[in-house]
Amino acid sequence: MSEHYYSQNPDVESDPQYISDQLLGNSFRFKTDQGVFSKNAIDFGSKVLIETFQMPIVEGLLLDVGCGYGPIGLSIAKHNPERNVHMVDVNNRALELAKENASKHNIMNVEIYQSDIYNEVKVSGFAAIVTNPPIRAGKDVVHKILLDGYDLLAEGGEMWSVIQKKQGAPSAMKKLEEVYGNVELVNREKGYYILKSVK
Repeated sequence: MSEHYYSQNPDVESDPQYISDQLLGNSFRFKTDQGVFSKNAIDFGSKVLIETFQMPIVEGLLLDVGCGYGPIGLSIAKHNPERNVHMVDVNNRALELAKENASKHNIMNVEIYQSDIYNEVKVSGFAAIVTNPPIRAGKDVVHKILLDGYDLLAEGGEMWSVIQKKQGAPSAMKKLEEVYGNVELVNREKGYYILKSVK
């Protein structure tokens, strides 16, 4: 079904709207639209991830997987102008919004491009990967994002994710432990788990 937010070209009619929020001490007014994730408000899990995330000691790029219209990647990029953030999504409409939102907020330290998970990510050695994975795309997709990111991280690089307990956080933790050899529950709020694994 191509109307899902995790499809490349959502076939629902465009109906842009704007939402405002404070993230990491900065005011944002994001343009959103039909056919993108959490179009009416910034997803609670994304907000908890943004506020919990801590910049790793490791130098280098950051990667936001499933960036949508941009709240996670853009807020982290604006707060950390010395870091460059790659932002990828499969959804072309979401990517156009993310680019527009970056431009509107004068955020220059981002690269925003289309990629089905990591297929089009041509660099590696990321200091951190952050993701609010598309739970509705299924467990296989979620686990692929979490586990395949291992090879793209620098030594000491960190995988940060948010998953609700009832939507598979315990099984994700088990998988992360298997691949990374560690997983930390950094924060939990209203059933949302913020998970971190270090390569």
